[in-house]
Amino acid sequence: MNKIDIRTVNVVQYIYPLREGGSLPAIVKADDGFQYVLKFRGAGQGKKALIAEFIGGELARAIGLNVPELVFMNLDNSFSKTEPDEEIQDLLKFSVGLNLGLHFLSSAITFDPLVSKVDANTASKIVLLDSITSNIDRTAKNTNLLHWNHELWIIDNGASFYFHHNWETWKNHLTRTFPLIKDHVLLQKATHLTEAAKEIKHLINEEKITEIVSSIPEDWLLSESDSLSPTEMRDAYIQYLNTRLSKIDLLVKEAEDAR
Repeated sequence: MNKIDIRTVNVVQYIYPLREGGSLPAIVKADDGFQYVLKFRGAGQGKKALIAEFIGGELARAIGLNVPELVFMNLDNSFSKTEPDEEIQDLLKFSVGLNLGLHFLSSAITFDPLVSKVDANTASKIVLLDSITSNIDRTAKNTNLLHWNHELWIIDNGASFYFHHNWETWKNHLTRTFPLIKDHVLLQKATHLTEAAKEIKHLINEEKITEIVSSIPEDWLLSESDSLSPTEMRDAYIQYLNTRLSKIDLLVKEAEDAR
């Protein structure tokens, strides 16, 4: 089965925490010399947030949106031993192993819906992407968008796929749309939804979805509290996304009605 090409790097320096994020991500340096925003497996939503971040980010990249490079990041147990802050110390301790990093966009500015500009096609693609992935966290309160080098960049897809927090009921979500799109920060600017839907259908198919889902590290899919095996979880993500794509016209109508 084909996988996408994701680099794996090792954390060599913990620089500082990003306290505006509820899960305390951090700026770290890796052994390739670059800085990353490290998302921790030991944070609140755990490995599921990393899976959502990974799938959402790679789908965004597949439809031509700007996403910082995603890398798998190995964290060893040496960092928690030298960290004086107890909260961060625990986070580092529970996050030993494979985590997720996003290339750090130095001097990027947070998207401001009142000031920042975005073209209608880009806004429409982002709105539909978030409908497809059921991302509840791209609102005016928390845009999870950055301006960097005069371009709009997508970050923080970790609140997507909220169905995976309860695998017992995940199939119920196959028949649903995404009414929460009414709160999307870019909804008013998303005036090219029909055109964006055609582009997305052209760029994402079952093969691409399978490629992305197959690239999720096996370790992230292992949990004593989950009722599904890793293989069943991969199949569920693939089925969910294929179902969403098949009803993209319904998602377009829902977003247009909400606007």
